[in-house]
Amino acid sequence: MPEGHSIHRLARQFNDVFGGAALAVTSPQGKFDAGAARVDGQVLELAEAHGKQLFLFFSHELAMRVHLGLYGAWDFGGDSTFTGASSIGAPRRIGERELAPEVGDYNGPPEPVGAVRARLVSAHGWADLRGPAACEVLTLAEASAVRSRLGPDPLLNRSGGREEFVRRIRKSSTSIALQLMKQDVLAGVGNVYRAEVLFRCRLDPQLPGTSLQRGEAEALWDEITLVMADGVLDGRIITTELADRPSGMGAQVGHALAAAGRWEDRRGSGAVAGPAAAEGGGEAERMGPASAVNRDVPAQDAHYVYKRNGQPCRRCGTMVAMTELGGRKLYWCPGCQCS
Repeated sequence: MPEGHSIHRLARQFNDVFGGAALAVTSPQGKFDAGAARVDGQVLELAEAHGKQLFLFFSHELAMRVHLGLYGAWDFGGDSTFTGASSIGAPRRIGERELAPEVGDYNGPPEPVGAVRARLVSAHGWADLRGPAACEVLTLAEASAVRSRLGPDPLLNRSGGREEFVRRIRKSSTSIALQLMKQDVLAGVGNVYRAEVLFRCRLDPQLPGTSLQRGEAEALWDEITLVMADGVLDGRIITTELADRPSGMGAQVGHALAAAGRWEDRRGSGAVAGPAAAEGGGEAERMGPASAVNRDVPAQDAHYVYKRNGQPCRRCGTMVAMTELGGRKLYWCPGCQCS
């Protein structure tokens, strides 16, 4: 399932290519006919992600809510002014990477292929939605009610989000590993981020929330904000520090940028640069061009513990462990993350 950084990239793409445009909305598959009719011909005023859910706000005070789930994906195409990735969502055909748009003549959207739940078309391009877990049109009040049931989203960086997360995760005796996957505790984190941020914070995944110290919970929020903001920039989940990558990929660029005062490698330190460290408006940002440092990092160097069970920890050499927790695989280092 795409994690929160992918949905924020998706929202950014919708704003870039469709923002302020009147859209023709249809449902080639037929399952979304009624919803499509409600927003057909309206102007897309804003696209915004909240955790793993995308909200497309149209004129006439209506919002289209989309949750991609395990199998949903958006495909895009258009003319030379229509920029961005051509595919975002699951199944991710190149790991966490997105597909680049194909260059060619644009003669309007192609005939729908497969079960296209919704098609959005502007004067310059189109977007097709396939296989979502949810796709519906809501009033603004209904959309607000849905969002009120979600936990704070670190990438929205709204006032009070950090404190609300600290309150929610510390009030329950449920393990912090299970709680990080609960979208009413924290919106946007999935299995990869869950494993990686707990490692980076050196926290035992089985630690009850009630045993988590306030400072630890605050550092956990900050670390999640940091790596997810990088995910928005990079288009993939990369959590390792330069020194922990056997390939050395990104080190030369990183050192050059650091020497020029344009970048600081803060991964794993709990420190957060820019607005991510503060409470209040705007999306979280990371200091410097993370994507330049992470652009060519191979998949085997991208993570500390996720899917590395049976391999030595990059930090202490202990074998990375894996167990089933809440129906999902949990990865951690028994050496670095012991209570």
